[in-house]
Amino acid sequence: MGIYDDDNYIVSAMDMEDDGRVVDSERTDYDEAENILRPKSMEGYVGQEKVKENLTVFMGAAKLRNEPLDHVLLYGPPGLGKTTLAHIIATEMGGQIKVTSGPAIEKSGDLAAILTNLNEGDVLFVDEIHRLNRNVEEILYPAMEDFSLDFIIGKGPSARSVQIPLKRFTLVGATTRAGLLSSPLRDRFGVICRLEMYSPAELTEIVTRSANILGSEISPEGAKEIGRRSRGTPRIANRLLRRVRDFSIFAGHDEITLEDAQKGLKRMEIDELGLDSTDTRLLTSMAKKFNGGPVGLDTLSATINEDSATIEDVYEPYLLQLGFIARTPRGRVLTVNAYKHLGLPVPRGAQVSIFEDNDA
Repeated sequence: MGIYDDDNYIVSAMDMEDDGRVVDSERTDYDEAENILRPKSMEGYVGQEKVKENLTVFMGAAKLRNEPLDHVLLYGPPGLGKTTLAHIIATEMGGQIKVTSGPAIEKSGDLAAILTNLNEGDVLFVDEIHRLNRNVEEILYPAMEDFSLDFIIGKGPSARSVQIPLKRFTLVGATTRAGLLSSPLRDRFGVICRLEMYSPAELTEIVTRSANILGSEISPEGAKEIGRRSRGTPRIANRLLRRVRDFSIFAGHDEITLEDAQKGLKRMEIDELGLDSTDTRLLTSMAKKFNGGPVGLDTLSATINEDSATIEDVYEPYLLQLGFIARTPRGRVLTVNAYKHLGLPVPRGAQVSIFEDNDA
């Protein structure tokens, strides 16, 4: 079934296009191990207390009004639980969740196919929503505000408008770069939540919980060691736990001890602060090849052979949080803290604190 204007395809009710691209699926592309570790309710979700409290109120009020939850925008660094929150929202609101991503929706027909297949109260989760095509994005405006799709069929004097009603749904958008969202789209979200980096104590709790789900014993010291080296990110904490568990099992141990955690993390080149080999290579290159900077992002990318977007989105936020680098109008600059961590002599005139540049 579909809607056509002469030979022009507008929208199909099928979930898969003729070229085989899946644009709508209830099964997400993350692996099963990660899915198992995801909490299924707000009670089991560790951290983000303010976000949880507010969402609990908004969802409770929506259910009392017998309405779907207003559209939700979740933003923050990767790995903090945006996808997990979207699944919890769907569960708490009693609807099904449809999962897709901005880059996967290439045509307006792709999005229309997804929207027309949503049932009352369903949640549409769009990851990387800032990467939506602008033409596709315009389809969302009436869908979010009026729960309808508006199409112009034909050209010239014979053109006519067609409106397709939609069932009431909740759009949950996730992005690591909220600044790239267009104002018209951002303004249509009724609930906007920023997710913060996790504390070592919260990550230790997550590691302990995940170990129990995986059927592995872990000592409090071992969980704490993994938690404090996880860069404030639950996704990294769970990944490190699984790899440390492998080292522990291979060594024939029944419990993941502090020694197991330390040995496993050392083998994976994760240092005391959670920096990996790429972080160290980035900092060392700035210190030895560029005298601490300033150095441009593209130059740094070419020097360490790492994509500039990866540096900016994955590595820089944590290094900025630690106060190891500072951003200036001329480029990235290494701070005194970074030199000390690398064990290198501090040159005269080195950036003392990340805050000095912000105040300048």
